[in-house]
Amino acid sequence: MNKKLNKNEILKTLRSYSMVIVLVVIAILFQWWTGGLTFKPRNITNIVLQQSYIVILILGMLPVILTGNVDLSVGSTVAFVGAVAAVLQVNFHMGTVPTLLISLLVGAAIGAWNGLWIARFDIPAFIVTLSSQLVFRGFTLVVLDGASIGPFDDTFRAIAGSFLPDLFKIDGMHVTSLILGVLACLVFIVTQIRNHRNKLAHGVPVKNIWGTVIRTGVICAAVMWITYMLAIDKGYPTVLIIMLVLSLIYSFICNRTIFGRSLYAVGGNRKAAALSGIKDRWSMFLAYTNMGFVAAIAALVYAARLNVATPKAGTGFELDAIAACYVGGASVSGGAGTIGGALIGCFVIGILNNGMSLLGISPDWQQMVKGLVILVAVAFDLIPKMKKK
Repeated sequence: MNKKLNKNEILKTLRSYSMVIVLVVIAILFQWWTGGLTFKPRNITNIVLQQSYIVILILGMLPVILTGNVDLSVGSTVAFVGAVAAVLQVNFHMGTVPTLLISLLVGAAIGAWNGLWIARFDIPAFIVTLSSQLVFRGFTLVVLDGASIGPFDDTFRAIAGSFLPDLFKIDGMHVTSLILGVLACLVFIVTQIRNHRNKLAHGVPVKNIWGTVIRTGVICAAVMWITYMLAIDKGYPTVLIIMLVLSLIYSFICNRTIFGRSLYAVGGNRKAAALSGIKDRWSMFLAYTNMGFVAAIAALVYAARLNVATPKAGTGFELDAIAACYVGGASVSGGAGTIGGALIGCFVIGILNNGMSLLGISPDWQQMVKGLVILVAVAFDLIPKMKKK
């Protein structure tokens, strides 16, 4: 009995860390296939910058997926908000701060528009967001008049193109980034110890302590290694700090707030959630409003990185964000998924894209590989549930 239990525990543990294992395996394979180019300091910086707007998008997409839905309009929202920002700053010479504020309000309004039809009138999310995808892609073409608008001013470009200043000025090493990496690891270790003690104090079942120790050690080692590689290049990109802060905020919202828990409840069983007193319609409306707001942040980062707003901006971003969430363990039917898992899924896809580009594989084949990854991730979620039935 104990052997069977231990075997089940091992299988359960492996399943919970499956995407971490996949990420490590993919990273090692591409490091080998590319002759060591994947983990060159400059390429790691490129991966962070390339995935920045997708990382930001998943912070809005995951709450939507937790309700059992998706948002197909985020790519068009990115394009439209970027176009609005370009018109305000380039054509009307508006300052960076007013441009950012108006752009964020426009994104939130688009999300609220989607949420209104879905939550209030019960129109399927697929139809509503598909409609918005077409509508706001059309608006983008109208606003830009089919042409690109740019460049932005230096302050705006700094959102995605700047790096943290080094306070210590040591040649060949960005010491400030190293210090921040050490502090991040210390905070993570203290948080893990505190969580473990709180669970013990309240009689909550806890996993084997050695599993927690090993996981914490591996995460801290990975953080310090990435920090070192960035430190010998240019240090932490500013957008990385934005990503980390937003990830911590949304992880807290999903795990520790009433709104976050309501999303899991609605996705798990909407009728039961409503009967238990949860305002399911309000939760869905807020999830889509937040999606629009987050898409606006991603639009500003993307426009700042390109230094121009284009009619084709954001094409396919919705698929990347959805894929990252599913690859990271989010359930297709809703009610399951974490910010951490979605981030892992995002970097699985990011390393795949970057590695295939370094190998000279054409975009057509990259799309095919990405599609197969999505299929495998969804099958990994659904097949075990079908066997239980």
